[in-house]
Amino acid sequence: MRIDIISVLPELLESPLSHSIMKRAQAKGLLEVHLHPLRQYSSLKHNQVDDYQFGGGAGMVMMLEPIVNAIESLQAKVQYDEIIYLTPDGETLNQQMANQLSLKGNLLMLCGHYKGIDQRIRDHFITKEISIGDYVLSGGELGAAVLVDAIGRLLPGVLNDETSALFDSFQDNLLAPPVYTRPVDFRGWKVPDILLSGDHKKIDDWRHQQALDRTRERRPDLL
Repeated sequence: MRIDIISVLPELLESPLSHSIMKRAQAKGLLEVHLHPLRQYSSLKHNQVDDYQFGGGAGMVMMLEPIVNAIESLQAKVQYDEIIYLTPDGETLNQQMANQLSLKGNLLMLCGHYKGIDQRIRDHFITKEISIGDYVLSGGELGAAVLVDAIGRLLPGVLNDETSALFDSFQDNLLAPPVYTRPVDFRGWKVPDILLSGDHKKIDDWRHQQALDRTRERRPDLL
């Protein structure tokens, strides 16, 4: 998979995408991530990419021309399955969306800033708008990092145990059950006996029930 990201501050994305699982995915050649500084596509003095909004009001708006230049320049080289705009008023990211996007070949992401982007970009170029939650960040870079991570870890061969992702929270609209590791007994805090029984059918049933109970308590909206 190839992911291109257009950003005013691409350096904000360098660290999150250069460590751990995302580093491994790129080292294996399973994921390519290319960062594109938006200012290099501006034809204005000082590489300006924002301006006052028509009609007045507080806050600047990301200009049309630099974004069009960036998108069309990249489209001349790559055919994208989706052009995604990270924005608070987009569709809320969930596991099912991450699953679907992980099946794509090439994605282009645009990180918003200021009061957002000129609406004409959204009308004519953007195919999907995504929010990572009901809150506002300083820009779309952190949202893009979250989205890349959520997608990248699902690519075949990225995780050492590929079945691990199948049991993550939200994969089946349930939160993940509690997990335990050694020691069996620590300060009298013991691992549930069922997990030491070796009876995999009973263990699976126990885990499913725990997932149901946890979801019912914490996220009943998922049931």
